[in-house]
Amino acid sequence: MPTLVLGPLLRYVDHAEATVWVETDGACEVELLGHRSRTFCVAGHHYALVEIGGLAEDSEHHYDVKLDGERAWPAEDEPLGVVRTPRGDDELRLAFASCRVAAPHRPPYTLSKTDDDRGRGVDALAALQRRMRARPSGEWPDALLLVGDQVYADEVSPEVHERILARHGRREAPLEVADFEEYTWLYHEAWGDESIRWLLASVPSAMIFDDHDVRDDWNTSGAWVREMRALPWWHERLLGAYMSYWIYQHLGNLPPAELREDELLAQVRAADGDAEPIVRAFAEQAAREVAGTRWSFRRDYGRTRLVVLDSRAGRIVTDDSRRQMLSDEQWEWVGEQLTGDVDHLLIATSLPFLLAPALHDAEAWNEAVCAGAWGGLAARAGEKLRQGADLEHWAAFQHSFAQLADELRAVGSGERGAPPASIVLLSGDVHHAYVAEVAFPAGSGVESAVVQAVCSPMRNPLDRRERRAIRFAHGRVAARVARLLARAAGVRPPRLRWRFLAPATFDNHVGVLELRGRGAHLRVECTRPEEWQAPALHATFERTLTRP
Repeated sequence: MPTLVLGPLLRYVDHAEATVWVETDGACEVELLGHRSRTFCVAGHHYALVEIGGLAEDSEHHYDVKLDGERAWPAEDEPLGVVRTPRGDDELRLAFASCRVAAPHRPPYTLSKTDDDRGRGVDALAALQRRMRARPSGEWPDALLLVGDQVYADEVSPEVHERILARHGRREAPLEVADFEEYTWLYHEAWGDESIRWLLASVPSAMIFDDHDVRDDWNTSGAWVREMRALPWWHERLLGAYMSYWIYQHLGNLPPAELREDELLAQVRAADGDAEPIVRAFAEQAAREVAGTRWSFRRDYGRTRLVVLDSRAGRIVTDDSRRQMLSDEQWEWVGEQLTGDVDHLLIATSLPFLLAPALHDAEAWNEAVCAGAWGGLAARAGEKLRQGADLEHWAAFQHSFAQLADELRAVGSGERGAPPASIVLLSGDVHHAYVAEVAFPAGSGVESAVVQAVCSPMRNPLDRRERRAIRFAHGRVAARVARLLARAAGVRPPRLRWRFLAPATFDNHVGVLELRGRGAHLRVECTRPEEWQAPALHATFERTLTRP
């Protein structure tokens, strides 16, 4: 009898349809709510994405998972998964967060990094699941957005570390995941955790990768890419990353209508036997032609639109004199999605668009120096600094920063339909949380409230030294110095301005954006290390962004 290896993950829900993803240990038929799908096989692993249709608006369906007609999940004493269709077109409660490292849920791993180097604090997603189980479904998030570092391929748990050693012994490559098989271990560990498994089965999730899903500093610069390509183990690692990302994360991002038209999925489902060669060929193409593979996607929640941008895989970094966060082809797609005539426009990018002013100017200065503004010797030193200090956010891609800023201006001023009440940028990556309010120049005509909300990490806090450095970077002295450096390197000041609405926080976090009509309310909540046996969430920031 087949068994469930991973899942179920509820990935998509609208007024009439839903999709649920599972992994099993063998070929079988998967059934949920009377809908069935055969598994497909990739590299000996078996998966299914079950499409559920015929749902009624504002309905709630409790489900189990059957494999070849036999119940496989949940256990008899555990709650069923839940599919809830939207109440209407004008309400949405979206939870969002990023950066969740896998580690045991017991001391010393639940301690802070200050108390123990192994400490990763209390998992914010585990606290969210515990809250959901104690509250009626009307108070749950309607959707969950994971904005990067869902797995850490370069910071593995003690258990995965031992499995890598057992599989390879000592080797030339670092003790990180090496290929598709080892990536599956990461996903099993991250999403098979019972502290979050029911949440993932009951809240539809959208997600996008960041660097640690592949490797730290992924696609930072042309120099970084050339260094990695010269390593004998890198190519197989990158293929494993793309293959596993397509299966475990990307497929579920697509609505049923797009799934039905997806040629790669159709080929994989129709394969006679193992479809590994098909998915591997796709990964080869994605690794070779970044401009031709679109990982960005869009979801509409009634009167709210979510556009999720790939700000990692699609970077153009070959020539340091012309760096782009997205290719021209991808920018064309983005421009088609960022429109008005909605109540709220949400733009997710794993990397924050707006940083503290000092960090913004420092990254812009570094980009100019690496491109030769101060000569070849300074450029080489700048590259070392770029990789060592992670100077790789939107500010380090000044052309793309200006391009996205102009997209925001165009939408907010009504050039692409009636302006939304709010335009909210949702990001992670930086391992602290903050909210910034944007102001455009006088005469720009922007009517929308434009806000950057950063919520990171779910579970992977900074240590005391790192927190001290971030706090300094948020101060006035650092801002003055960085501004002078940027101007000396020929960097023009940004056309828009922004201010932080509260000091940054450094806990394990989850953000919640509540939208009702034209109203928007943002809350950021954190966990506390001492509550590891009964994780709870505590508000650290709360603000009404727009009123109904």
